[in-house]
Amino acid sequence: MIPRENSKNKFFVHKLLDWHAAENNRQLPWKNEKDPYKIWLSEVILQQTRAEQALPYYLGFVEQYPDVQALASAPDENVFRLWQGLGYYNRCRNLLTTARFISKELGGVFPDSYEGILLLKGVGVYTAAAIASFAYGLPHAVVDGNVYRVLSRFFLIETPYDTTAGKREFARLADDMLPKEDSAAYNQAIMDLGATVCFPRKPDCVNCPVASKCEAARTGLQSTLPVKSKKITVKRRFFYYILFFCDGNLLLRKRTENDIWANLYEPYLAEITNGKDFDVQIILNQIVGKTNREVEAENCGFSTQRLTHQLIEAHFYSVRIFDEKINVGDGYEWVPLTKLSQYAFPKTILLFLKKNNIYKFY
Repeated sequence: MIPRENSKNKFFVHKLLDWHAAENNRQLPWKNEKDPYKIWLSEVILQQTRAEQALPYYLGFVEQYPDVQALASAPDENVFRLWQGLGYYNRCRNLLTTARFISKELGGVFPDSYEGILLLKGVGVYTAAAIASFAYGLPHAVVDGNVYRVLSRFFLIETPYDTTAGKREFARLADDMLPKEDSAAYNQAIMDLGATVCFPRKPDCVNCPVASKCEAARTGLQSTLPVKSKKITVKRRFFYYILFFCDGNLLLRKRTENDIWANLYEPYLAEITNGKDFDVQIILNQIVGKTNREVEAENCGFSTQRLTHQLIEAHFYSVRIFDEKINVGDGYEWVPLTKLSQYAFPKTILLFLKKNNIYKFY
């Protein structure tokens, strides 16, 4: 690890806290929150999500489930529907699991130690540190993408932050920098500085409180930091959805596999390894019964959704049939179009249903 000058550390902390007290105008409802439940809720929602996108979801959850007991007793379907469109649905499943664990096993009392918080499902070292610091004032440094960026630029750290050595170095430095008596203010300040001044691209160095001693600003290397070593391999998947309509109903099933979008609903799906090999008429001939032999599929277009490690190319077809008895296997149910709002869908399907007025087929 590169040696750090104590005077430089003190300069950074002093200037950062002064900026936070006098100039940091970033307003978010979870800032200065002391309720560990609400802090935990905000941190889970914010994982892999920008604050602007997370805001309406956070407000919706706080209004619907103001405490951990309310969330723990909520039906799964209602919680997933409220989460709908936010993505990364494992977060939602962990949210429910943890809420019920706290309610049943801990008597509804949120853990008040870093070690206890870290034992909760779906909570990693960053989230545990954030809750411990913001809710209880415990001296634990948070290290997220904003913190990596600020520290790597200020100290000119070229160790890739996504390696074991890099994670260890940044964690040690963040802990060394942390003012133990005011951890919450410092943690909030450095994250806000990264979010509002030290941007990933074109950082606002003119208005940065620590720019005068920032090594990246001095050398012009802001665009090269922080360093990331790993490149994400993206798997391309081809989803062909056939929307079967019959007497005002839409055929749906809940995804139960150990795969993306588990516990969310979707129309009939044919996933094809090679997208060019799909023939919707062959699929229809296998599925429809004698009373549906003359049905035809209408191509309704396609959309793409990028996940962390996957690119989903979703194609949509609509088919109107006259007999609900079709050969689609188990797990499917006919859902009235008027009740679709009671079901949680993946973002790709939700956007399609909203963009295309499905009632036009009737």
